[in-house]
Amino acid sequence: MKASSFLKNLKKDIPAGIVVFLVALPLCLGIALASGAPLFSGIVSGIIGGIVVGALSGSQLSVSGPAAGLTVIIMDAIQQLPTFEVFLSAVVLAGVIQLVLGFLRAGFIGYYFPSNVIKGMLAAIGILLIFKQLPYLIGSESGFIKGLIAQGLSIESIEIAFSNMHLGAIITGLSSIAIIVVWGNEKLQKISFFKNIPGALVAVVMAVVMNALFKYFVPSLAMSNDLLVRLPSIQSKDEALNALVFPDFSMMLDKNVLLIAFTIAIVASIESLLSLEAIDKIDPDKRVSPPSRELKAQGVGNILAGLVGGLPMTSVIVRSSANLTAGAKTKSSAIVHGIMLVLAIVFLAEIINRIPYSALAAILIVVGFKLTTPKLILEMKKLGNEQFIPFAVTILAILFTDLLVGIGIGMAVGIFFILRLNYKLPYRLISDSGD
Repeated sequence: MKASSFLKNLKKDIPAGIVVFLVALPLCLGIALASGAPLFSGIVSGIIGGIVVGALSGSQLSVSGPAAGLTVIIMDAIQQLPTFEVFLSAVVLAGVIQLVLGFLRAGFIGYYFPSNVIKGMLAAIGILLIFKQLPYLIGSESGFIKGLIAQGLSIESIEIAFSNMHLGAIITGLSSIAIIVVWGNEKLQKISFFKNIPGALVAVVMAVVMNALFKYFVPSLAMSNDLLVRLPSIQSKDEALNALVFPDFSMMLDKNVLLIAFTIAIVASIESLLSLEAIDKIDPDKRVSPPSRELKAQGVGNILAGLVGGLPMTSVIVRSSANLTAGAKTKSSAIVHGIMLVLAIVFLAEIINRIPYSALAAILIVVGFKLTTPKLILEMKKLGNEQFIPFAVTILAILFTDLLVGIGIGMAVGIFFILRLNYKLPYRLISDSGD
């Protein structure tokens, strides 16, 4: 690339990278919160996804980082395994599996998953995401979890949750949802001011301001540190090393660790390939990204993330589309967004630690709703039973079992309907005897 062309693109890529950073920061924190992982792990994953995967990927517009589609797997895995460090070993193994798939040129696998099963998977994740964020939205996470442990999902546990709720958190959370929804209005998005500033960022800033106002004017509504983000302060090399968490490989061959690694690798690969395909379709320059190279890049990213305490990552369509909309031309914008995340934790940690959990929960609840809107369900229903039944079965199977089993059941039902449809298709055999 000529220097003039590089500089021309950089003039567009740097502002685009800053916009993606503003989108990614609250999502990195929120997804870590939803996953039950240390919040810093979401930032670590965002940094590696931006700088490392951004540099290695063959896509010019794709942006990687922690994804909402993996939250259910991560939360279940962290609860199932003895320590977070053991979970990190599964992340490293998942990255190795992705790297092997990349070298085997298995990037084509994304094309063989029925779209109705994928939509069902995302809808189920959306439902679980909403449910799991409600306690944070009302400021009673500890009370809610204690209720579930003691009583299970029951009237008693719900009563415990609401008896421990915090009115300031509720006001902040509901206000954040309202801001994000209004900010995303189609008419407002046509105005450059609203289009270029992410609604999630506005919601987070307003939540910080609201809590500061509560402290001065209505102290009873102010949220304590227990309801606010807590990131480690990083002002030196030693503090940076202390903030990182390293994997424990002592259980690397345990069947649960291997199953979790396999699940992360498959689901992360599918999500990355689907995101890659989606962003290529809307790329104004009509560039086609090599899928197997993407698997290699994601594999390296997840290996590094697992080694230093990050969450597993994927290519994320939300950040990728924001990158395109902001005017990005090359992968430099993804790298810029990763560098901005580094600068944020070094220079803005004090401000970030004023963000209420309820604001992050609001962002994820909106994300969850977008994954499982009533409009989507009606659209799938209109397509007929051949499309709707596998979609619905996938949702129910995931909700009542787990993600991998649910996808497997959905795939089996989807394949059954495909075979059934092909069996019903009429055909004729024409014989040419040569007479």
